[in-house]
Amino acid sequence: MILIVDDDAAVRSSLNFLLKRAGFETEAVSGPDEAIEIVRSTRPQVIIMDMNFSLTTTGQEGLQLLKQVKIFQPDVPVILITAWGSISLAVAGMQAGAFDFVTKPWNNLMLLNSIRTAIEIGEQKEENKVTLNRKEADHNFNYIIGQSKPLMEILSTVSRIAPTNASVLITGESGTGKELIAEAIHMNSKRNKSPFVKVNLGGVSQSLFESEMFGHKKGAFTDAFMDRTGRFEMADKGTIFLDEIGDLDLSCQVKLLRVLQDQTFEVLGDSRPRKVDVRIVSATNRDLRTMVAGRSFREDLFYRINLITIHLPPLRERKEDIPLLANYFAGKQAEQNGMPPVHITPEAMVFLEKLPYSGNIRELKNLVERTILVSGKQALQAKDFEAQYSTITTPSQSTQVINSLEGLTLEELEKQSIVQALDKYEGNLSHVAVALGISRAALYRRLEKYNIEVN
Repeated sequence: MILIVDDDAAVRSSLNFLLKRAGFETEAVSGPDEAIEIVRSTRPQVIIMDMNFSLTTTGQEGLQLLKQVKIFQPDVPVILITAWGSISLAVAGMQAGAFDFVTKPWNNLMLLNSIRTAIEIGEQKEENKVTLNRKEADHNFNYIIGQSKPLMEILSTVSRIAPTNASVLITGESGTGKELIAEAIHMNSKRNKSPFVKVNLGGVSQSLFESEMFGHKKGAFTDAFMDRTGRFEMADKGTIFLDEIGDLDLSCQVKLLRVLQDQTFEVLGDSRPRKVDVRIVSATNRDLRTMVAGRSFREDLFYRINLITIHLPPLRERKEDIPLLANYFAGKQAEQNGMPPVHITPEAMVFLEKLPYSGNIRELKNLVERTILVSGKQALQAKDFEAQYSTITTPSQSTQVINSLEGLTLEELEKQSIVQALDKYEGNLSHVAVALGISRAALYRRLEKYNIEVN
């Protein structure tokens, strides 16, 4: 169903006739209140919406309705239509999340093309969600949020290798979610009824390594007042996750290699070898190959732990996941603190997508939670996130991001986004239009408006 919102009865009638003749179901209303009642309970395929509902307004009423619609139906494409041919109003509408912008009198063919493109993109997004939900039904991917191509490829790899006993090395920057991937491997393995034991090797000192990993008997050394079960024994029949393995001292690497090679170990104070059956999943944010070349990491241990390697790209390389992650963290924070649902405005989401995230997902989570608690608002604006971002980054990071946005008008931001998308997709206009969330027709108009040449 296509929802038409316009206070002019003649416009409603004309659009109804055009769309029904093209094979679409329609529903037409005259004002914002009726439109909101519908979108509260129904998900239209597309909304065609007027920008002006009185002679005295200049589009602000339409912008306000657009923002309300996006609260209830954030994924529904909205095509703005108005007699006001204001470029600044068009940009404001696009920045607020509109799919396209059409002026009256409209071109029937262009309008129908825009509608069909909006429906196709909306259906593709729904298919992606169904695919992700199907993956989650078939495999246990607890708390792994995202739909970017790199993440989908990683989850596909996890689903293939999880049922095996292959050792896995997970690499990536701090905060990219390596522990979640390790847990997903365990939960989708045949060992998922047995323990998943996590060890941060960066926090285990050389002197305590054997006691921590293999355990000790009472009296084995000073202060050994009772028996201690080591991490390997705890993980028997399950999975042991060796986080930050690149931080492990060379002498400890030798001791670790021994248990990985023959699955036996000795408890301190007991010379009787003990057998253990564990799967090894390791993780590091360091370049182990470089460390091997520099002789700070054992080559034999390196090949023992990385039969399969999974690399997690930084968040800045999978920005499609930022909106899903931000909304997930916002929802969890509101739920945990007994707060009303929190909405991140489209402008705020644009700001979040531009940040460099040196701390990756962990940094995004911290920023969202901090902004919710400090602002106390239900609708978070870009300025709310900007204020908190400046408090959790170094001065050089904060200055770099704020300076990149400072002094830019909405038109300049839009032009910059188009140029960057053209560069990323090597001038493929279909891919650029999909990435920007607009139709090809809308993209052509913007290329002409900004005098952007396509090679």
